[in-house]
Amino acid sequence: MTGRLNVILSLISHYKYLIVCVIGVLIVGLIDENSFLKRFQLEMQISDLKNEINKYTEQYEADSRQLNELKRHPKAIEKIARERYFMKADDEDIYVLSDDKKPIETNNEATE
Repeated sequence: MTGRLNVILSLISHYKYLIVCVIGVLIVGLIDENSFLKRFQLEMQISDLKNEINKYTEQYEADSRQLNELKRHPKAIEKIARERYFMKADDEDIYVLSDDKKPIETNNEATE
């Protein structure tokens, strides 16, 4: 038992600097609050948030343009009402065409 302990202690004393460096790298790289792993995760989160900011900025600009258009031209209100809400005049008919395919209904009652 003491022979094994002496061997282990001699290995530790021989490689003490290497062991300390490996433990330090593990702490800094993986375990610490400011680790490289945490930093990478935060950079990915920042990138996602910047993309989201860009998306909302573009949406805001488009909505602002549309709002200005509505304020300037009263006919624009009618256009939006017709396009989005399918509103129509009294003497008009509206036909809505869709590319969606209806699922084929099968009658499985006979097989049950």
